[in-house]
Amino acid sequence: MLTSGIRFKSFKIKAKSHEVKKKLGSLIREKNEILNSLGKGYKNSFSRSFISRYKKFYNFRVVGLGGSTLGSQAIYQFLSKKIKKNFKFIDNLEPLLNKDPKKKYVNLIISKSGNTIETIANANILISKKDKNIFLTENKNSYLYLLAQKLKSEIIHHNNFIGGRYSVLSEVGMLPAELMNLNASKFKQFNFLIKNKTFLKNLISNVAAKLYFIKKKKYNSIIINYDSKSENLFKWYQQLVAESLGKNKKGILPIVSNMPKDNHSVMQLYLDGFQKNFFTFFYVHEKKSEKLKNNLLFTETLLKNKNFSNILYAQKKASEIVFDKKKIPFRSFEIKDRNEKTLGELFTFFILETILLGKCLKLNPYDQPSVELIKKETKKLLI
Repeated sequence: MLTSGIRFKSFKIKAKSHEVKKKLGSLIREKNEILNSLGKGYKNSFSRSFISRYKKFYNFRVVGLGGSTLGSQAIYQFLSKKIKKNFKFIDNLEPLLNKDPKKKYVNLIISKSGNTIETIANANILISKKDKNIFLTENKNSYLYLLAQKLKSEIIHHNNFIGGRYSVLSEVGMLPAELMNLNASKFKQFNFLIKNKTFLKNLISNVAAKLYFIKKKKYNSIIINYDSKSENLFKWYQQLVAESLGKNKKGILPIVSNMPKDNHSVMQLYLDGFQKNFFTFFYVHEKKSEKLKNNLLFTETLLKNKNFSNILYAQKKASEIVFDKKKIPFRSFEIKDRNEKTLGELFTFFILETILLGKCLKLNPYDQPSVELIKKETKKLLI
């Protein structure tokens, strides 16, 4: 077990972990504002009274790019059964076909810098007099900050020390979560997890195993995902890993395969192709699932009294058996409880794992210098 809500099977590789353990101790002891945002001691820059003003609204649009929206999209999808509000995410430059002149929206416009070109362009198209607008940005004279002032909109402060991909448990993820009527405090599991010996042991062994794979030139981290409501969680994870570790000619390439459809396309390559990969199996135990109709299963008797979850779980276990036989490295997450606490634990595990990998690889896991170069060149071309 990783936690009470997460059944976990680690990589079978027994790699040296002494250095990783030392790095983890140093990381937890240092004054790290990103780690602070994962815990209950972090104070959000919005109040309960602010949230209560928006309780009556049903339609919300979250406008932002990358880490400004990926975390809240993961929350909305993973916990969709608990959420009774309608959220749309505008996270790319494309025709805004969901403009509805009859609906009233609350637009939550998020950009740390306040100068993200795509977010400015989307906000320009979407903002109308009938809607409410909330801007989440740094308190500085950026375009979006000045626009918010001009529109007399509410402004929520985005702390400048928390980059987008690490911001899911700060205002960037927790403000949308509260507007979804979720409990933000339940996501904050860091303080408990760093006292959980089993959690720490698994964290250390997994980082050590990944460092071993990198030494052996295995750079592809492939997620075998059996939960359709976790697709956005792994889009968030992709950015976290790729942007944090992809520098100085180093890195891990995170690839997401959604099952069972990818069993019928790329699984053959994973099993018998080049062996530069290591894998993560991910499955959520659902309490309710679509049941098959027995009266239409007159020859397929093995499917009688089965539901979708039975089939998916059998496929997951069968794949693990074959991976084991072929000595392909993998780890496995099985989620017992789909709630804020479990999702907060997953966010915390993946963030700590990524930062630790960066430290061990002698990389700065917090910057993205080459992406900034593209932003600068884009602005030059638009002048």
